[in-house]
Amino acid sequence: MRADLPLACSVRACGAALTLRERSFACSKGHSFDLARSGYLNLLQPQDRRSLAAGDPQAAIEARARLFAAGVGQELVHALRTRLAGRAAGSLAVELGSGSGDVLAGVCAGNALVPIGIDLSAAAAEHAAKRFPALTWLVANADRRLPLLDSSVDLVLSVNGRRNPEECARVLRPQGELVVVVPAPDDLLELRQAVQGTGASKDRALGVVGEHRTRFELRARVQVRVQQRLERAALLDLLAGTYRGERHSQAERVAALDTLLVTQASELLFFTPAPRRTA
Repeated sequence: MRADLPLACSVRACGAALTLRERSFACSKGHSFDLARSGYLNLLQPQDRRSLAAGDPQAAIEARARLFAAGVGQELVHALRTRLAGRAAGSLAVELGSGSGDVLAGVCAGNALVPIGIDLSAAAAEHAAKRFPALTWLVANADRRLPLLDSSVDLVLSVNGRRNPEECARVLRPQGELVVVVPAPDDLLELRQAVQGTGASKDRALGVVGEHRTRFELRARVQVRVQQRLERAALLDLLAGTYRGERHSQAERVAALDTLLVTQASELLFFTPAPRRTA
């Protein structure tokens, strides 16, 4: 793990800079965090989790990784990588809810970005660290305080994951960018109809814009949409990765799944920090 990252101590009321000391990171107040054997750094505090197995379970993480390997989600990653290309070398990119690590690794591939993935799940961080050891993976609760110094980040990504407008505004540089991705109303429409009997969902993007209104300005809204015929194994992974099809009443419909043409649709929202008010 790089020694020059702007990591901050996650102990409550501390927030001091962390420095690398052999196999651990420590702050000036004596708080220390050991690197896991697989290479990730766990900064999660006891009050930041509701259970010992916080975050997504291993099965959901592995399902999402298999889907990405099968091509599901790669159109979205390509769109993000293209849109974010051309940034200055060494620009720091942070993903909230980095999961299996495939999205962050794919977005930063070939770009000059320095990636940091943050997830609540230690299982996710371990999975990502083993597959992408050159990247930085942290375990922390992004809903609370991000373990990063003020105004130290060039890009924050939230891809169908956690959102924290106040903390994103704090860690972003004035010229930084926040990118939030949410499912479009027709995302997985055919699968939802087959298993849940529901059609198009609400427009999530409008709610996201409202959440960020006081801290950010929306600069662009882009849609990425692709249809892909998926076999039963991939459909089951989609259900596992999105927690759909878990109700007992849906078991018969899930059992009947075969191949299906599925729409994958995302809304990409590009924000810049709102100008800071002066007294």
